[in-house]
Amino acid sequence: MRSDKVLSKMLRKEFRIILPMTVEEYQVAQLWSVAEASKNETGGGEGIEVLNNEPTEKNGVKSQYTKKIYHLASRVPRFIKLLAPKGSLDFLEEAWNAYPTCKTEVTNPGYMKNDFIVRIESRHLPDLGTSENVHGLSEADWKKTEVIKIDIVNDPIDGGDYKSEHDPKLFKSKKAGRGPFDAHWIEKLKVQKAISDGENCESAEKPAFMCAYKLVTCKFKLWGFQNRVESIIMRQEKRLFTNFHRQVVCWMDNWYGMTMDDIRRLEDDAKKDLDEMRRSGKIRGMVVKED
Repeated sequence: MRSDKVLSKMLRKEFRIILPMTVEEYQVAQLWSVAEASKNETGGGEGIEVLNNEPTEKNGVKSQYTKKIYHLASRVPRFIKLLAPKGSLDFLEEAWNAYPTCKTEVTNPGYMKNDFIVRIESRHLPDLGTSENVHGLSEADWKKTEVIKIDIVNDPIDGGDYKSEHDPKLFKSKKAGRGPFDAHWIEKLKVQKAISDGENCESAEKPAFMCAYKLVTCKFKLWGFQNRVESIIMRQEKRLFTNFHRQVVCWMDNWYGMTMDDIRRLEDDAKKDLDEMRRSGKIRGMVVKED
């Protein structure tokens, strides 16, 4: 992993995504949804190849280590395709999931080497996006970090990304009894939280909510293109976080009630499916929007 000293000089933003589920539920929800979303992004020679998915321990901290190759020729800006050698648009993703924290790094060892990195540091807390500097940055670095709040219900969605089955405004969970979520869903959660936190309200139903704090740091060092590409990366991350978490909510009846043992079996099956899907079919999923 890159040193924090090097990363401190790069473009950094913190995304906050409020969700109608508990921190405990999200551990299963996220992993189930990653496996499902990976299938939606794989086909036609592109997509996700899982190399490792195993427990590890470093400095006394246990985590689940995953290593993946992203074959993403159609997911990079056109001008990068023109500059990059054939076969160099494969990206390496390594992740260390020590839930409720997780660290992910995406690099391009075949072409950009040390001149490209995207690091995503996630923390998942039982609040409504009100905590500050949850990643423990220095005061100077925190002042330079832009905070972007993502509202999965009200934020605009690209026309090509919209699917009614992934619209929280239309979703109603049969298993959890949550949804549909209207334009004021976050304000309603705040009211429910205040009531359940009040005195003599032990009988009040506890609302399910949490916030995913995702600190994204990126570097693209190529003369003449750095600022443009780093901005594209951040826009793509916001788009990805928005679309993915809309899916997480609307897939609730698929993952609700599952255990971590269920998830590990699912991931083993998903690896085999991805290998087959990558070799056949057509290119699927989100491509980069050109300026």
